[in-house]
Amino acid sequence: METKSALDALSAIAHDSRLAVFRLLVQTGPQGMAATKIAQQLGIAPSSLSFHLKELAHADMVCATPAGRSIIYSANFSTMNALLAYLTANCCGGTDCLPAAAAAAAAAAATGLKSRP
Repeated sequence: METKSALDALSAIAHDSRLAVFRLLVQTGPQGMAATKIAQQLGIAPSSLSFHLKELAHADMVCATPAGRSIIYSANFSTMNALLAYLTANCCGGTDCLPAAAAAAAAAAATGLKSRP
């Protein structure tokens, strides 16, 4: 991940509503959730939610998939994992350490891969 992409991603989730939306979509998993359900669960007005989803999509933090008359939003786990890898790339001077191992295990779990011991 390039520095500009990391800054875009961090900027996108640096707002309480957008962070809440992103965390909800991460919890929901790859099947995603319709915007109306996101708005209901988080108590965000539809017009505000539309703006926040646009900002998250612009930073490639969420994916939007048309489904009939709805749009299903899901977390972009590839971008999330790339951001985590970028942030922890030089953790502890490049030696194995607990934060990096935990991030790798979390990334592996999010993508359904097994982590290395």
